Amino acid sequence: MLNITLICVGKLKEKFYIAAVEEYQKRLKSCCKLDLIELPEARLPSVPAPAEIDAALEKEAQTILAKLPKKAVVIAMCIEGTELSSEALAHQLQQWAVSGHSNLAILIGSSYGLHTVIKQKATLKLSMSPMTFPHHLARVMVLEQIYRAFKINEGSLYHK
Repeated sequence: MLNITLICVGKLKEKFYIAAVEEYQKRLKSCCKLDLIELPEARLPSVPAPAEIDAALEKEAQTILAKLPKKAVVIAMCIEGTELSSEALAHQLQQWAVSGHSNLAILIGSSYGLHTVIKQKATLKLSMSPMTFPHHLARVMVLEQIYRAFKINEGSLYHK
């Protein structure tokens, strides 16, 4: 069974996001072992300077690196990443699984993204869209796409 660690910077506060995440966690129990880790977002002033943002991202990167499972395939969610269809993501997950990679770590940064050191460590930099989404919504979207990928790979009617 595939082990997926979803590491997210920032705590969910909105009940509708929490409910959606819980629903996909429940659905994924039969597909994989999912570990969701929430890390604190670095505090910044309301209008931070670029150097303050970089320092915050570097601090968040150190916390992320400390939580990465050993020998995990690292997937960094970032806007400059590759866009994949649901089918292509399903195929990629299946390829990793059959080639002996049983641990995946998917990383979602804070509202300012991920530090360069994290992106460089990633096996795959993945983008959901050139559009901008709230990073809390990204968590729900990533979980849904993981669930969809498992359903595509099993030939389910979930993906139509």
